Amino acid sequence: MEQSWPVYKADASSSSYSPLTQINRDNVDQLQLVWRFDPEDAPAGVRYGKYECNPIVIGGVIYATSARRRVYAVDARTGTKIWGFDPFDGERGGGMCRGVTYWSGQNEARILFTADHFLYALDAKTGAIIQSFGANGKVDLNQDLGVDPDSVWVKPTTPGIIYKDMIILGSEVSESYDAAPGHIRAYSVKTGAMAWIFHTIPQPGEFGYETWPPDAWNYTGGANNWAGMALDEERGIVYAPLGSPTYDFYGANRKGENLFGNSLVALDAGTGKLVWHFQTVHHDLWDYDLPAPPNLVTVEKDGKKIDAVALTSKTAFLYLFDRQTGEPIYPIEEKAVPPATIEGETAWPTQPFPSHPAPFSRQGLSEDLLTDVSTEARDSVLKRFKKMRSDGLFAPADPQGTVMLPGTRGGAEWGGSAYDPNSGLLFINGNESPEIITLHQAGLEPKGRFTFNQFGNRYYKTYCVTCHGENLEGDISSPSLQDLGARLAKAETLDKIKKGAGRMPGFNLMTENEEKAIMAFLFDEGKEEIVPRSVDPKTSQGYQNVTAYSYFLDHEGYPAIKQPWGTLNAYNCLTGNYEWQVPLGNYPEKQKVADIHTGAENWGGPIVTAGGLVFIAATKDEKFRAFDKSSGKMLWETDLPGGGYATPTTYMVKGRQYLIIAVTGTNENPTGTIAAFALPKG
Repeated sequence: MEQSWPVYKADASSSSYSPLTQINRDNVDQLQLVWRFDPEDAPAGVRYGKYECNPIVIGGVIYATSARRRVYAVDARTGTKIWGFDPFDGERGGGMCRGVTYWSGQNEARILFTADHFLYALDAKTGAIIQSFGANGKVDLNQDLGVDPDSVWVKPTTPGIIYKDMIILGSEVSESYDAAPGHIRAYSVKTGAMAWIFHTIPQPGEFGYETWPPDAWNYTGGANNWAGMALDEERGIVYAPLGSPTYDFYGANRKGENLFGNSLVALDAGTGKLVWHFQTVHHDLWDYDLPAPPNLVTVEKDGKKIDAVALTSKTAFLYLFDRQTGEPIYPIEEKAVPPATIEGETAWPTQPFPSHPAPFSRQGLSEDLLTDVSTEARDSVLKRFKKMRSDGLFAPADPQGTVMLPGTRGGAEWGGSAYDPNSGLLFINGNESPEIITLHQAGLEPKGRFTFNQFGNRYYKTYCVTCHGENLEGDISSPSLQDLGARLAKAETLDKIKKGAGRMPGFNLMTENEEKAIMAFLFDEGKEEIVPRSVDPKTSQGYQNVTAYSYFLDHEGYPAIKQPWGTLNAYNCLTGNYEWQVPLGNYPEKQKVADIHTGAENWGGPIVTAGGLVFIAATKDEKFRAFDKSSGKMLWETDLPGGGYATPTTYMVKGRQYLIIAVTGTNENPTGTIAAFALPKG
């Protein structure tokens, strides 16, 4: 008996569900590690990166990307490599990638995936590149966007979705002012020719154009589908959640609601024509991207079952819409929200608030919600809290600092939800990690006499230290900058700083002095040369969030909010109620009650099985866990060799059910690994 996992998140509906029952409530505690696949493809001296791949499994073969963005076919029973493909021809390469897409037809099968700004097609049996696809096996995704292809970068992180003989693809783009537009495109899986394009930033004559300044489509980017999609194959509708327009935290140059930023768009999968849309955040100033594929579910209301689409959000709202019409299942009310205080900014006066279901994570930080793990912890955050703005969910940033809860990491994360069609339960992991956003004018150099190295140090401590650390040591989300010269050339480093990379926004508003100074600091130079003062200094051309993606933490580095710091939730689509909520993750040293976990920030998502189990890793404590899907009781827990910041996969080959997960590497093993678990034989 065999059971595959042929699509990212299990199937086109993004269910993350498996009908397998061999591993179940009664025996899950017997799971054991049976093999590991280590790609061993990291160049010498490279730092490890997060490994977020959700491998697919077809015909006893695993197809996966590595943390270095190479592609592998692996025997699903043994973890033995069948073939590998390096799109970078031995060069450093890399970049976040959550998996690949499989297509078969006419006696052939293809693996489609992205690396850098290219879409590739490989022979699924051999791993050989298919030369007839695109130009010598690849399609340049910087093309056909209506902008100079050499001025932008487009690097999809999440696999596309197959409809007939097309692959429908979103993209990751820069977070800076000069980002590429996030248009959704479909390509022929046979030839690589573009079949259609949907403009997520409408052009003249298109619906939604009036929600922007007249020329915004020429200079604004973002509104991109970086998180993946769901497809109703019977109706021929693809559902794509979109991110925020750029720049993420300041929008004076894009006054208006900014469709289709932060919208769920339902498109005709064959043509790319808009069927319906719903915008969850108007004129986003918080980087409240829609972070995960929606789930196609069945809800029950007033005794009637409705085919619906369930959408999770960073704001911790769960939205439910009629799949065909886009009509909300429950009323959504526009409510007044706080105004902006930054000169030139015009925040949208209202935002949509679903009346039901209740949020799955807390929204807005108040004094009574501040941490209570100790008097010292509370005192360490209370003084800072009183100096910052904390006006609820949609309080815009200002120079004094604004508390965000949920933060830019959610609420919901990129791993999305898992849906059990038998019980109607939808499983959602949520974060409770407050952040701080602080806007400063860019390009205003400080007064005083500095060497370039000293000025660069000041610049680093203003813009970079919250992610890369006081000593340039970095963390799991941000690379170390120590000994940078041994890994990157100066030109490549400056290019990354200006364009942005991964979660880092681009700093493309720097003056020449600032560019020279930050390079002097990072490369330990410029300790004698004094920064010249310009007679006519450059004036600011915009604002930048100088604390972007920084947590609000206590003096020991724990979240500034009361526990739990992360949760797993079960929402019943048939009753309209949450069945349970439990903490997800644990810091044992901070437990207030011995048998109640603290919760922890989590990246990645759950899967659910007919065996009555919800499997999820995701947390910073590097554990892999199984929960009873009916009660939320934890039934199994094991240590991983690194962070399990990926969504698991389960499948059956030769009558044995396996559970695999991509595990982030370490300094000692920067490539990461795929770890496989199964019940003992016999």
